[in-house]
Amino acid sequence: MNTTQSPTATLLPADRRLFRIGGAGALAIGLLYIVIVVLYALAGAPPVGGEAWLAYLAGKSAIWWGIIGLSVLTNFLFVPVALALFVALRSISRTAMAIAVAFVGLFVALELAVNWTCYAALVMLSADYATATTDAQRATLIAAASFPSAVIASPLAIVYAIGTLSFAILLIGLVMRKGLFNRVTAWLGIATGLLGLAAVAGVGVAVILNALAATAWLLLVGYKLIRLASA
Repeated sequence: MNTTQSPTATLLPADRRLFRIGGAGALAIGLLYIVIVVLYALAGAPPVGGEAWLAYLAGKSAIWWGIIGLSVLTNFLFVPVALALFVALRSISRTAMAIAVAFVGLFVALELAVNWTCYAALVMLSADYATATTDAQRATLIAAASFPSAVIASPLAIVYAIGTLSFAILLIGLVMRKGLFNRVTAWLGIATGLLGLAAVAGVGVAVILNALAATAWLLLVGYKLIRLASA
């Protein structure tokens, strides 16, 4: 008699619900990343410097509010994705997955508290700058915009936006090689992580490749988690 059980045979109903939520979240992030890239293309490459940002944002505030809003949403969606992956892979390496989840949490916290807060401040200041009527008002707004623009341009902003999440995905990809996910998903996760670390190190093309790889990885992860939920 064959007594071999499916890897998901002992899953609790709560685990399956988490897989379903996490899978939907991963698919949503992947699709929203595509929308965000389109919005970035419409807005054009942002400049460096407070005054340059205020001038650049003229007529583009709606696009940038869209970028900010969708990006904040993806940050929140990473929480159920990370928890679902932890449950799916904890039997392989609880320690590695706990570290990965911690880095996802760090990514979410830093992005919300630092990066997107600075972008939102610049968009709000640009609206005031557009209606300023005196040189003194404009000078004050330029000075106020200098801080958030400097934060965004700093190397730490890249670490917050790319490095922390890429390290988490790298760890998850390494664990995936022995888990419920196929080799393509595992190695794509590893590649995403390595490209992200290369981007932090200053390899310019790695930023774009990391974004593309992360999008594809999230779509594969989302599909698999939903499959696991109904297995």
